[in-house]
Amino acid sequence: MSGENSATYVELRGVMTRASAFGAIGAKNSQVAEDYLKEMWGNEEAGGDGISVNDLAARMGVAASTASENVARLTSWGFVTHEPYKKVHFTAQGRQIALGMVRRHRLLETYLHDRLGFEWDEVHEEAEILEHAVSDRLLEHIDEALGWPARDPHGDPIPDADGRIRTGATVPLSEQRQGEWVTVARLSDEDPQGLRNLDEAGIGLDSQIRLARLPNDEDGAGCAGNTGPAGEQVAVDVQDGVGTVNQVLLDETTANLIRVRA
Repeated sequence: MSGENSATYVELRGVMTRASAFGAIGAKNSQVAEDYLKEMWGNEEAGGDGISVNDLAARMGVAASTASENVARLTSWGFVTHEPYKKVHFTAQGRQIALGMVRRHRLLETYLHDRLGFEWDEVHEEAEILEHAVSDRLLEHIDEALGWPARDPHGDPIPDADGRIRTGATVPLSEQRQGEWVTVARLSDEDPQGLRNLDEAGIGLDSQIRLARLPNDEDGAGCAGNTGPAGEQVAVDVQDGVGTVNQVLLDETTANLIRVRA
């Protein structure tokens, strides 16, 4: 996960073009494969060592039986390995395809946000649609036009054209020691409303924040994106560009979107 001071480059043997990756399996099958492999990468990026069929089904939003059928297809195409009742793992080729899809998705999110003016809570769904249609050539032009960005609007690292992805240690805000100033490194894009709540609270990438109070520490009032009891709120101090500190209250779901540099 992103972090400037502790960042390292991980070589993953380059990205693979869609044409060379999928050959003759067909456009419909290639899109299914891309989606599954990208979700597997998301699990691995979060620290997972392989993924169960049930967990993959949950990430894809499908029944376990559907995921099992598609894992069998991915295995037959040489993209993953899987034995009954064990976890699914990438092959070298499958990892290359996944890395290429992550690159596509995050570059598109960045282009939509930086050049077309989409809000950061809007770009994920748009990129999900576009990533299957954009050619490799156009993607390289997008990368160049953006100045070869290292991260997307949510702070997620973008693999470069040589297959390197910059990584660094981050931790959830909830695991951070209270009262210590930290830098926001990544924001999960899985909850658009939560991203809007963070924007309303003045929290974005590179914001300087500190955890002031966890839920149920004490009573509070008012909360960005939350109408529940005060005890369910997370109090966060936010420092603006001129050093002024403001305290905001977030619901737990919104606060859990934040990862900070370790």
